[in-house]
Amino acid sequence: MCMNLPSNSYIRCLGFRVHNFNFLSMVGGGSVVMAMSRAWSKLLRSRYHHISRSISTATSASDPFGPLPLIPQRRVVVTGLGMVTPLGCGVETTWKRLIKGCSGVRALSLEDLNMKGFDEETQLQTFEQLTSKVAAIVPCGSNFGEFDEEIWMNSKDNRSMARFIAYALCSADEALRDANWLPTELEKKERTGVSIGAGTGCISDILDAAKMICEKRLRRLSPFFIPRILINMAAGHVSMRYGFKGPNHAAVTACATGAHSIGDAARMIQFGDSDVMVAGGTESSIDALSIAGFCRSRALTTKYNSVPQEASRPFDCGRDGFVIGEGSGVMVLEELGHAQKRGARIYAEVRGYGMSGDAYHITQPHSDGRGAILAMSRALKQSGLHPHEVDYVNAHATSTPLGDAIEANAIKSVFPKHTSGALALSSTKGATGHLLGAAGAVEAIFAVLATYHGTAPLTLNLQQPDPVFQDGFMPLTQSKEMQIRAAMSNSFGFGGTNASLLFTSAPVS
Repeated sequence: MCMNLPSNSYIRCLGFRVHNFNFLSMVGGGSVVMAMSRAWSKLLRSRYHHISRSISTATSASDPFGPLPLIPQRRVVVTGLGMVTPLGCGVETTWKRLIKGCSGVRALSLEDLNMKGFDEETQLQTFEQLTSKVAAIVPCGSNFGEFDEEIWMNSKDNRSMARFIAYALCSADEALRDANWLPTELEKKERTGVSIGAGTGCISDILDAAKMICEKRLRRLSPFFIPRILINMAAGHVSMRYGFKGPNHAAVTACATGAHSIGDAARMIQFGDSDVMVAGGTESSIDALSIAGFCRSRALTTKYNSVPQEASRPFDCGRDGFVIGEGSGVMVLEELGHAQKRGARIYAEVRGYGMSGDAYHITQPHSDGRGAILAMSRALKQSGLHPHEVDYVNAHATSTPLGDAIEANAIKSVFPKHTSGALALSSTKGATGHLLGAAGAVEAIFAVLATYHGTAPLTLNLQQPDPVFQDGFMPLTQSKEMQIRAAMSNSFGFGGTNASLLFTSAPVS
């Protein structure tokens, strides 16, 4: 078997880690390179035959069907982006306002509670009992940068959709148009899938239905009640609108939903289930019952009701809970060769995806941060990158006293030699609030944009950093222009579920 200098992907398939080989192969011709070529060829042949013999020995006696077919490694890239956030509708609007240090948090109003079916007295009493009266709400209207409800919710075709589904459709439409991927051929549609999850679905619809039971009016329950509240219907509606017949998937992992949805979608492409995936998370949780529930669990901020824009303050000593938010983030993921063949713009590569479980508490992470450490470490291991090669981390940090400090220590543990000032770190929740099931997807898009534009976004409202930060290890208080070749995005959820996504700059063709 005659072989030339092997590619990194081929070497990784056979279990090798390569960091300096590309440099040697780019030096040019000469005896050194030729000798390296012969050495690698001999080593790879030996390794290949060893693996083949091992597989044959292991399966011939016990498995009558023989070994599973070898699956070539498929690289996954990001070719389209779409967003609906409290900073605005659309990627351009959201990103510009984030970098400038704008806030999407405002005071909660009575109308925001979605209690139109209740009498005014009940609405007022409910509002008064809420200890947190701030929220990060998507701006609605017909102006540029606003979410147009008339298009996405109130049209004849969309009346069966809850708001979280409409957000997903809006951001998916932007992402697909950005990627220039609106196929009409059946074969291409069969190779395109959807992976969009949510955290809570539509709680306000459930509240209205419960009221009908109390009033003995169940015959007036909408036939669309169940389809409106099912979390997988966001992915379902996207697939139906565009005719995508590939995998149809919906992760539900609380605040890690968006990250898991993207990571799962990347693996579907890697394993050959599809060539293109529309992936992300969505949430519409601004309603009386959702806010009351988080208030009762003491998760929401209560100290800044009179100054809403200062309420979300990740890593700051004055933090006292998160600001509930809503929105959606969607990416178009694509197999590298597929994207290159059609000349698609590539924002970044999905290089690593790490998952873990705390196995500790329903809402709190363990004080040692082991779950976060495992997720980040596994993303790094899968990527083949060393910690010092990561330039930016978008932290999950929600503005809770316990969670922020634990994550900061976990980051210091994973990047011990890189936290003296070289690693850029921020939590964009200072500007957007906590978007729950959509947070991981929106923040993954921020990590991709940071890599693509060479700008690390700031952490809003960071006035007195937590004492855990020292010796140059400090979250950004201003957006920073810098070269970002690799960026990590963290997402952690109730139940102790953790996910880390690692993105790198676009591969050179």
